[in-house]
Amino acid sequence: MSKLTDVPKRILIGRALRSDRLGETLLPKRIALPVFASDPLSSVAYAPGEVLLVLSIAGVSAYQYSPWIALAVVVLMFTVVASYRQNVHAYPSGGGDYEVANTNLGPKAGLTVASALLVDYVLTVAVSISSGVENLGSAVDFVIEHKVLSAMVMILLLTLMNLRGVKESGKLFAIPTYVFVAAVFVMIGWGAWKGIVLDDTMTAPTADLEIKPEQQGLAGFAMVFLLLRAFSSGCAALTGVEAISNGVPAFRKPKSKNAASTLALMGGLAVTMFCGIIGLAMATDVRMAENPSEDLLRDGVPVGPGYVQHPVISQVAEAVFGNGSFLFILLAAATALVLFLAANTAYNGFPLLGSILAQDRYLPRQLHTRGDRLAFSNGIVLLAGAAMLLVWIYDADSTKLIQLYIVGVFVSFTLSQIGMVRHWNRHLKSEHDTAARRRMHRSRAINTFGAFFTGMVLLVVLATKFTHGAWVALLGMVIFYGTMSAIRKHYDRVSAEIAAAEGPSEDSVRPSRVHSIVLVSKVHKPTLRALAFAKLTRSDTLEALSISVDPAETKALREEWDRRGINVPLKILDSPYREITRPVVEYVKGLRSENPRDAVSVYIPEYVVGRWYEHLLHNQSALRLKGRLLFTPGVMVTSVPYQLESSELAKRRAKKRQDWNAPGAVRRGPVDTPRPPKTPSSKG
Repeated sequence: MSKLTDVPKRILIGRALRSDRLGETLLPKRIALPVFASDPLSSVAYAPGEVLLVLSIAGVSAYQYSPWIALAVVVLMFTVVASYRQNVHAYPSGGGDYEVANTNLGPKAGLTVASALLVDYVLTVAVSISSGVENLGSAVDFVIEHKVLSAMVMILLLTLMNLRGVKESGKLFAIPTYVFVAAVFVMIGWGAWKGIVLDDTMTAPTADLEIKPEQQGLAGFAMVFLLLRAFSSGCAALTGVEAISNGVPAFRKPKSKNAASTLALMGGLAVTMFCGIIGLAMATDVRMAENPSEDLLRDGVPVGPGYVQHPVISQVAEAVFGNGSFLFILLAAATALVLFLAANTAYNGFPLLGSILAQDRYLPRQLHTRGDRLAFSNGIVLLAGAAMLLVWIYDADSTKLIQLYIVGVFVSFTLSQIGMVRHWNRHLKSEHDTAARRRMHRSRAINTFGAFFTGMVLLVVLATKFTHGAWVALLGMVIFYGTMSAIRKHYDRVSAEIAAAEGPSEDSVRPSRVHSIVLVSKVHKPTLRALAFAKLTRSDTLEALSISVDPAETKALREEWDRRGINVPLKILDSPYREITRPVVEYVKGLRSENPRDAVSVYIPEYVVGRWYEHLLHNQSALRLKGRLLFTPGVMVTSVPYQLESSELAKRRAKKRQDWNAPGAVRRGPVDTPRPPKTPSSKG
């Protein structure tokens, strides 16, 4: 079985890397940008649409507020970027928001941030993949007709790419991300040139549609609430910003400086693209609605259920470049691809955070282990499974999924910035250098403003999105928090229970005697080997134990035992109900109760086989018996293996796997052999 799985694993994932090659997987800034910032960069493909969708509730007249909402998102983005630049310098170890909150606000705050981030990472994958499927579906009917299947296939492909390692997946993601950014900037520049300089009229494909307002004549508090809800939807553009602070260890040196530079570049690109798309959407009269089949009207008649509402970026690209043009197709393809790859932000953040939490004993220790390609493979697989479950539950509908979004982001933003304020307060108490204090005061001011602003946004998000699905994200956070707390309590309880005492204790005192038992079914080579090994241990008492299920077999066993003159007493227990495990366990427990200070050592002969189906035919009773004896205090169980001929097959297969190299892993070619030195010839 191992051979059957090993070859496909090497083909899909690649050959294993040595631990000392971890440094080779570190990322330069040009690769780190698409790896860690693909989520906030790609969110400009759906964040403007979410703003217009919410404003459409009040009708097309409410679209006039979209530039002001975009401005508020820009201010928030720059605030968060400036705040996180302080984080990456102060905490470069990769713990990010979790480490900041845990160190400065306490374990409960740290666990709250970790819960929020884990939920957010799962949603990042689900939202990005679902949105990418919808964008691709505007050009390929099969994709939109099979949304859930297409989304799950993309998650599987992305999982395989990330299992190959961070650096390799980064190289794969760099080209589409840069093509997408360049195409959006070309669209913004060309649209501005056509509209301002050439004075061309650009119209979106939905410009001739009307919007039927769900709420007529909104004013006062209702309008303010609607604008706040639209702003909270636009804040989707900030998702993934924190991933860079979590991924600082993956950067090349100087790590903090490179991470801070990448943050600044990411923020500048994201806000420029976001504002540019919002501006072009206004100029081209894009129309969006939450229920397009009913709320979008053509000549006063609803467009009907057959209408497919394309994303804002697709409509703007069609207006600027023209439907079917090369640049339109390029941007559509790049948008769909980069939305798929945007999930890579979570694929780098979730496993790394899971590893840190596992190291702190909040998650299973398996998540702390790197896989063959030096990636945290278990975390990657766990993330993929959770995202696929969400995609299946919500039918790969990005509009439904995005309502769950953002809550976790701003919980982590706010607590992280509050933690940074306390960080600077603590350091200011012990710092006396004037220049250093000046820098700390400036950093504290940035983090204070960031904490205030993100805290206000969190309240807005909770107030406007709670009934629209945000409660599901909060429930997920509570489940993560409770699960991680329970795991930590378990690990703490186990650590306390197994901690070695300083002085002499019951566990360090030698048993009074050791009573050894060799389990016997027949007299054959495995039995004789187990008896020989048990004799070598020189126990105080040694006996063979057999369970009588068939009287004829038991009689034959006793006769063979006596005929061979085996000098180990044979004890036979009757089993009227033909059980094997229970009589042995009860006999061992009886020995322990008679002499509590004695230790009982049970030797079980076992076959070693080489074929997978042979495992089903042997050793099943031994497995059940070992499982029961594990729960009996003072009992040691020893397996005495006997290698059958088929085990040699397994040994040879293991040798082949050890010597096997993936294609291209070993460079072959002519080897220059040193020529023998010339001997001087004598002339005569």
